[in-house]
Amino acid sequence: MAFRAVHAEWGTVFAHLPDLGCGQAWEAVWKVRPAAPVSCAECGHSMYAKTSERGLRFFAHAPHAPDCEIARQGESEAHHLLKLELASAARQAGAHAELEVRAPDGSWRADVLAADPAGTWRMALEAQLSPITAAEITGRTERMDAHGVTCCWFSDRPRPPWLGAVPSVRLVAAEGGIAVAEGLVKFTGAAWEPVPRVPLAEFLRWVFTCRIGPHPPQVRLRYPQRQLAQVWTAPQYIAAEEVYLWQEEERQRKDVEERSRFLEKAARRRADIHRKNAASRRAALERAASAEAYARRTELGPTGRALQEKLMRRPGVEEAIRYLAREHQVPVTVGMSTAELRWGGGTPLIGPDGIPAAVLSPVSRLVRGEAFRLLAGMLLLFETAAEQQRFDRNTRRRKVPVGGWRMEHLPAAPTAPAGTASAAVVPAPRKPRPGRPRPTGSRCSCTEPQLTAVILGETHPAEPARQMTPASALYTASCLSCGGTYDRPWRRRTT
Repeated sequence: MAFRAVHAEWGTVFAHLPDLGCGQAWEAVWKVRPAAPVSCAECGHSMYAKTSERGLRFFAHAPHAPDCEIARQGESEAHHLLKLELASAARQAGAHAELEVRAPDGSWRADVLAADPAGTWRMALEAQLSPITAAEITGRTERMDAHGVTCCWFSDRPRPPWLGAVPSVRLVAAEGGIAVAEGLVKFTGAAWEPVPRVPLAEFLRWVFTCRIGPHPPQVRLRYPQRQLAQVWTAPQYIAAEEVYLWQEEERQRKDVEERSRFLEKAARRRADIHRKNAASRRAALERAASAEAYARRTELGPTGRALQEKLMRRPGVEEAIRYLAREHQVPVTVGMSTAELRWGGGTPLIGPDGIPAAVLSPVSRLVRGEAFRLLAGMLLLFETAAEQQRFDRNTRRRKVPVGGWRMEHLPAAPTAPAGTASAAVVPAPRKPRPGRPRPTGSRCSCTEPQLTAVILGETHPAEPARQMTPASALYTASCLSCGGTYDRPWRRRTT
């Protein structure tokens, strides 16, 4: 089925034109005897005029036609009708239109080739009703572009999957003819929206006069059907989209800058808080160390030793001292300034250098003022996990340090198996190690005592000291000469 043929006398004739394009009537080639001298423009084989049941006029090859591209097309009547509509609309838009125009090298064939009467531009109007992939239709478009022929594809199918892959629109039947229903859009300030239906001839007039053109949208389409990779729109809408994108970029840049300024300000504020907290905690720790040193100076002699022994008998003190030595490698002794309110009702544990290292079992309701500043930077020890949780829960109702509390609890003591008479575990008596003096029960009265002390299961040499040390406050030294207990101040000998 073809609309174009070559007459031996009149030249090229077109079946869809009332005068065949040469001033002759259709009846001059249709059902005449002898047959009109009409041949195929492609292969030169004889053709004859025909009319379909719906009144469509066309040319068909005579029997025994060669392998001709036109003969092999097998296009439907709907496809031919759409080509006629495209050609008619192109002429109404002021362009020159020809059907079934072949490329000089045969690489493509345009359904309708519209051209400027002055010859400044050419555009192929392609009717595509049969299924085709986006890759195939893109390849055909690129082949036409290589010959300087732009292209626009048309379909009246409800949802052609290739729509938008190339410059294309979807058509629908409308009052007075065919109209563009999808593919023509406008920018409304923040998104693309569809344009009301436009007659096909009007659409082509806008295309031929460059009032609209294909454009890949950068902003989402507010579209009832789908998103399209390419649309038809006017230059002013493309400019409006660019302005919108620039404004959005500026807004995002300002948001990022404002967010950065906020984070920097918050970081400076946090750093200032940490600096002030560190200073206040350092000052509180220095005051606590001074108070502890004063308490140790004023509690020398038998009274101080009695107080030390009394403090050591407090619940959890010995376990806390062993825990710090085992888990943190920090040897500590119980503090003498327990009456100070700065400890929040807890028991201070003092390191070898006289600096407080931890506080055992502080009371949440007493942690305020100086006690809060001091304990906020120290390790808080608790006898049980339940006690630790209770302290954390109660302090959260009032005030918590910025970085939270540093809290740990002592490991639970082992219990006897169920069913035994007593739950208490009685340790087995230790055998004295070789070389360790057996205590005689008396006090050492030697002029030059040879001292030794057992600390965490290890024997260490010792010597008399002028004042109480952390080691002598926690452990007892013995004399190797007489075997008696040395009850005066002593210190470990390092050499």
